[in-house]
Amino acid sequence: MNARKEVGIESQVGGDQDIEEQEKSKSQIKREMHELQALGKQLVGLSNKQLVNIPISDKLRYAVIATKTLKRGAVRRQLQYIGKLMPKEDEASIRTALNELQQPHKEEVDAFHEVERWRDQLLLGDQDLLNELATRFMNFNRQYITQLIRNAAREQEHKKSPKSTRLLFKYLTRMQTNL
Repeated sequence: MNARKEVGIESQVGGDQDIEEQEKSKSQIKREMHELQALGKQLVGLSNKQLVNIPISDKLRYAVIATKTLKRGAVRRQLQYIGKLMPKEDEASIRTALNELQQPHKEEVDAFHEVERWRDQLLLGDQDLLNELATRFMNFNRQYITQLIRNAAREQEHKKSPKSTRLLFKYLTRMQTNL
């Protein structure tokens, strides 16, 4: 008799978990569908070349490509269709791939910021940095750099456009990429 009670209790506990999963409100289901449609809309915004790198099924890929040729109302209906296809896809891997496409590479951004920092410090007259760059880069033209720094100061003094500052930035970028 105890065995029956224990089995009955276990089945009730398991049943409670199923009920909790089934008890999504209509609003919650709608929100999830809208999120999936928004994800599909992001996919539609990608070029065909970028779309190749996204891990999606062929059926979804064709639906996304077809959306690009449609007009207003048809696009809305197609996005709803894409939203219906999305639950069968691996949403996490799609989001990861989209984030990688949409964010610039960290190394490129860091290199850009480094060149900006060099330029700003050189314009402030940092001779130690000038010496460090001269030893770091083999083809570093110290005379050209000092001329650009002088010209940039003169341009700033006379409130002219920062032509020399831009040239300095370009030169430093070229030096950095030729490492």
